[in-house]
This record gives sequence, C-alpha cells and structure tokens, in this order.
Amino acid sequence: MELLRNGRPRVVITGMGAVTCLGDVKSLWENLKAGKSGIRHIETIPIEHVPVQIGGEVRGFEPTKYIEHKEARRMGRASQFAVAAATMATQDAGLTTEMIEAEGDRVGTVIGTTLGSHEQSEQSTTRYKSSGYKKPNPLMLINSLPNMPGHYVSKFMRTLGPLIAPATACAAGTQAVGEASELIKNGRSDMVITGGVEAVLQDYAIAGFEAMDALATGYNDRPELASRPFDKNRSGFVFSEGSAVMVIESLQHALKRGARIYAEILGHASSSDAYHIAALDPEGKGAMRSMRWALENAHVNPEDIQYINAHGTSTQANDAMETLAIKQVFGEHAYNMAISSTKSMMGHALGASGAIEIVACVMSLVEGALHPTINYETPDPELDLDYVPNVGRDMKGLKYVLSNSFGLGGQNASIVLKAWS
Repeated sequence: MELLRNGRPRVVITGMGAVTCLGDVKSLWENLKAGKSGIRHIETIPIEHVPVQIGGEVRGFEPTKYIEHKEARRMGRASQFAVAAATMATQDAGLTTEMIEAEGDRVGTVIGTTLGSHEQSEQSTTRYKSSGYKKPNPLMLINSLPNMPGHYVSKFMRTLGPLIAPATACAAGTQAVGEASELIKNGRSDMVITGGVEAVLQDYAIAGFEAMDALATGYNDRPELASRPFDKNRSGFVFSEGSAVMVIESLQHALKRGARIYAEILGHASSSDAYHIAALDPEGKGAMRSMRWALENAHVNPEDIQYINAHGTSTQANDAMETLAIKQVFGEHAYNMAISSTKSMMGHALGASGAIEIVACVMSLVEGALHPTINYETPDPELDLDYVPNVGRDMKGLKYVLSNSFGLGGQNASIVLKAWS
C-alpha cells in the first residue's frame, strides 16, 4: 500500500466524536439520513424577551460523564463540549490517554471556534459590575478565550505536540481539520486530535444576529421548519451549538497500530473575500478560490467530485452566492453533483458546523448514502442544482466529496475527502 500521496504522508480519519442537537455520531447520522430536525424551542436559558426563541440546542448534556465535577465547574460550555467530543473520538479510535501520552510530542491538537466560551466573559463582567466593582473571578476571563477548548482537549487527552486554535468564524471547524492534516503531511505530527466547537447559544448572541436581520423569524411555534436552505422562501439561518472532533493520523501510523480507517483527507484550502465584515461577496470569488485551491491541493479534477456538503445557511445571500460559485468552479458538472445542507436540520453552529459537516461527509462515504436538504418546498429559479430535496439518497460508489464553510469576515474554507477502500 502506498503510504505517500504526491510525495507526502497520506492522512486518514480513524476516530470521530460529536455533541450536537441531534446526538452523538451514531444518532446524528441516523437522524440526518431520516431528515429529522434538531431545531427546537430553546430551554436551557431564559429566552422569552428575545424575538427569536429557537435554535439547535444541545439538551441533556452532562459534562461530568467526561470531566471531574470540580474541573467541569471551572470550564466554559464550549470547552466541556470539546472535551466530551474528543473523549468519544479517541475511544472510537481505540486510543487511551496513556497511549496518546506515550507518543510524546508527535500528537497535536487543532480545535477551531468562533467565540469559545464567550458566556464566561459576559457572566464575569455582569457579576463584577453588579457586585459594586469588587474583585472579579480571574479564571472566568481566561476560560472565555478561544484557545481554551483546545487547551482542555490537550490537557485531558495528554497531547504534547502543536496546539493550534483557528478562530476563523464559521470556517473554523473546516479550517481546523485542514490545518491539522498539514501537520501530518509536513511531518510535524503522526496524529492530531482536531475539530470545531461552539456554545454561545445565549440571548445576547441571538439578539445580535436578529438585529442584523440574519436569523429566520416567525418560526417560534414551528422551529423545525425554520431552516430551509436553497428554498425560494428561505429567510435566514438558525443559531445552533455543538462540537465534532476527529482523530486523524498518517496512514503509516494508523496501519502500524491496526486502526480502523473511515476516510482519507486529500486536500484543503482557505481564502479571504477581502470584501465586508459580515456581507458575502455576491460574486463568490473567495468561495471559488477556496474550492479551486482545495481541488488543486487534493490533486482531484472537478469532475471527480460527486457530492458537496454545502455551507447552505438558509440566507438569501449565502445560498445564491454558493450556488453561483459552484457553477463557476464546476461548470456543467455542477448539474451532475448532489448537494445538500446539514444546516437544514441542525442550524448554524458557527465554528463547529464545518467539523460536524465533515463527520456527515465521512458517514456518507462509509455508507454510500446522502442526507437530504429538508424544508425544500419552493424551488428558486436562480438556484437550479440538485440539492437532494427532503429525502435522503443511496449513493453507492461514492468516492470523492467536498465540504464548504464560509464565515463572517470573508473567511472561506473547503476540504476534499475520499472514501477508504
């Protein structure tokens, strides 16, 4: 078996873990295939004073299943999610902390996020002011930093190699996995624990996005219908939370320890729109560069891609821009590919979304099946590609997939995966 691809170590995925509004990896995938929405009326925080009261909320999460109680109390929700997902991923990969620590500094950690445990900072500020400006809790500010989920994953998993925390908004999860693969391809690491996390499903965050006219409104009594990517009547995204973490390894390392292999990471890329703080470049030039460069990095022809897991946020601007960009990159082949949006069932978990969507892509490759884009009721004449509407699809022989993530600040990331055989 060839251990190198284009002169560099091949990178494979050997373990996956997830904390999502649709459950762990197994539940997530079964629910996605069935077209089941995890978007509900929010219950974990007071929400009655906010116009939008729905989200992709993780319910019933118990951090002490993965973290000692005293330690869990100090951590933000994002860090708890990340450690839980990393624990699941390493267990799925057949690894123990002792095995990881024995690898020395050859195991890295790359965990992307948008805001980390931002609620810790917000709570610390509120308590400080309401207490009459007495001494604040110093750990709450530290625990709000975007690199803290990565820190805690590294601490609990005992990884001693590079520790990287991409904070590239909605592209962070995809970019994290791509950059993690580079650590292996460049010979710096043999194994990396990587993924994305977000847990800022808070009233002030929802209110802020609603003030931007970015959220779907009018669905408080029917939350499962709110996210409708590529549908003519789409009106905005649904805010969500969660985490997905993967164990990736060089093929040589995985084979040496007899690991089960899910899929191969062929290539990735990122780009900037250099356009606007929040608005997308309507011509999609940054998204085009991201996809083209990812294909080039993977040494894959556009015609090889059979499926795209779209960024697919359910906003008017994103879905039109992404469709245009796909047409520009793939030409007539765009009409031969299947495209679907995981966010139709889960909402938008910002920095976690890309990692969760990579998990969905991996399961598509493993099972030869695609999940649908739900709530696709009224076709948009300008958006005329195959969005796998409403019902999942068998796709035996699925070999090459691409996943997109486009974020605030003009961040774009794309990654190419290949089925393992």
